[in-house]
Amino acid sequence: MTETLLSSASKEVRIGFDRPFVIIGERINPTGRKILAEEMSKGDFSRVEADAIAQVEAGAHMLDVNAGIPLADEPAILAEAVKLVQSVTDVPLSIDSSIVAALESGLSVYQGKALVNSVTGEEERLELVLPLVAKYGAAVVAISNDETGISEDPDQRFAVAKKIVERAADYGIPREDIVVDPLVMPIGAINSAGKQVMHIVRRLREELKVNTTCGGSNVSFGLPNRNGINSAFLTMAIASGMTSAITSPLQAEVIQAVMGADVMMGHDPDCANWIRKYREPSADGETRGRRGSKRRRPA
Repeated sequence: MTETLLSSASKEVRIGFDRPFVIIGERINPTGRKILAEEMSKGDFSRVEADAIAQVEAGAHMLDVNAGIPLADEPAILAEAVKLVQSVTDVPLSIDSSIVAALESGLSVYQGKALVNSVTGEEERLELVLPLVAKYGAAVVAISNDETGISEDPDQRFAVAKKIVERAADYGIPREDIVVDPLVMPIGAINSAGKQVMHIVRRLREELKVNTTCGGSNVSFGLPNRNGINSAFLTMAIASGMTSAITSPLQAEVIQAVMGADVMMGHDPDCANWIRKYREPSADGETRGRRGSKRRRPA
């Protein structure tokens, strides 16, 4: 079965069909975060450091690092952010930018095997990003849109993903180093968005045999109680074969949904991770469960 190996200087993470779902923390992204954007543009990475540590402590297996700030020196800021995050955490990173120079800047300082986020199906983008992925021995997120935009036809999005996988092979990038994002649309605007994603994910797993990811919170945009929708979506996506998501580990409902889905899919042997996370500690002096203790039989 397909496994995508990512690493930091000291830790490996494997995304795979028969492995626990991988949560990629989304918080290190200045988009929509005015204070973070201002701080990063001024060289203040204290909030980046805090976000990195908090997400890993909450359960993130990887972190996405984005420095997309208008009119800022994105290549320099992204490289600095990557170095800082690697100095305070040991998890692998997803280096996230739409600017190729910024991707290369981040990759050039990265220790380990990174995930590049991302490449789309446009010819120009393929010709710029895929050689970079091959040069640094990275893995890459393949986003299922091209020059025609984002199709509402899931089979068309599958065709774009297939094209990227085939083009990547021309650069020596194996399918296990491609993680496809089938594109999650807001379900409040497109009622069939959930079914579209489940359909594509099943085809990607069964036919292309590639791992998958998504922006896990996109599905709930514009709706109340977004964590409830996000949790339901991730549970169903995992059942359909999705193997990772870029989402917030700081939401307890999301972590619980993912870990519960792992249990149901048989990806948490003996429910060990679930028990470790949610078992209530015994009270001081309590003997319940202690080897050699006896229960009194009822009269």
